[in-house]
Amino acid sequence: MLEQPGSSPAEVSMSDLTSTATDDSSSTSEYVLAVAPEALEQVLGIRDTEEDPGAIGLRVEIKGVKGTDYDYDLGWATIAELDAEDDLSVQGGLSVVVAANSIENMRGAVLDIPRSAGQGGFVIKNPNRPAPVNPLDGRDIVLTGEIPDKVTQLLEEVINPGLAQHGGFAALVGVEDTTVFLTMGGGCQGCAMSAATLRDGITTSIHEAIPEVTEVIDVTDHNAGDNPFYT
Repeated sequence: MLEQPGSSPAEVSMSDLTSTATDDSSSTSEYVLAVAPEALEQVLGIRDTEEDPGAIGLRVEIKGVKGTDYDYDLGWATIAELDAEDDLSVQGGLSVVVAANSIENMRGAVLDIPRSAGQGGFVIKNPNRPAPVNPLDGRDIVLTGEIPDKVTQLLEEVINPGLAQHGGFAALVGVEDTTVFLTMGGGCQGCAMSAATLRDGITTSIHEAIPEVTEVIDVTDHNAGDNPFYT
C-alpha cells in the first residue's frame, strides 16, 4: 500500500488513485509512465519511510477495466525480484516499474496529483483507453415509437444505469430528421472522458438499437455547463 507520511491507509491508499484519459498525444517522454514533478516529490517522501527505500520501486499494473477507464494497481516492488519483461526506469531517484502486461496500454501515461481542490491521492493521465463496452451486449430490448421515443427508452433502460455508477447521465435534447442531439450531465459534464464515452459507447448503442439514426451529436458545453443546442 502506498501511503503519504503522517496519513492513515484510509486517507491515502491505492483506492484513492483515479485515472483520466487525455487526448494530448504530443508527449515525447522517453518513459512508458512518466512521473510529474509534484507527484515525484510525494512518492519519494512516501518511499523514504520504508525500511529499505533504495531496494524498492513503484510498480504499476493495469488490473482491469472500470467504466471507460483502466483500473490500476500501485504498490512497492523489490527491484531485484522484478520480471525480466517489466519496464524499469529511474526518474529523479525513483525506480518506476510498469508490469510487462501493461506496457503497451500505458505508453505516454503520466502519474500526477489531482488538480481539484480537496482531492487526495494520485491520478494517472493515460492517452490510451480500453475497448468500449457496448451496454447492449447480451441484452434483448424492444424499443417502440418514433426515434425520440426509442432514444428515451434506450437511455432510461440501458445507458443511464451504467453512467449513474460514475455520477453521470445522458439526456435527449432533440431530434432533427435522423440526427439525435444529446447532452451529458452530472459526473459526465466536463469530464475528459465524456467525448469518448459518447462516441464509443452511447453512439454505438444507439446505432445498434435504432438503425434509422444516422448521427449522434453531443451538444453539452463542457466548459460553461450550458446547453448550446438552445442558444
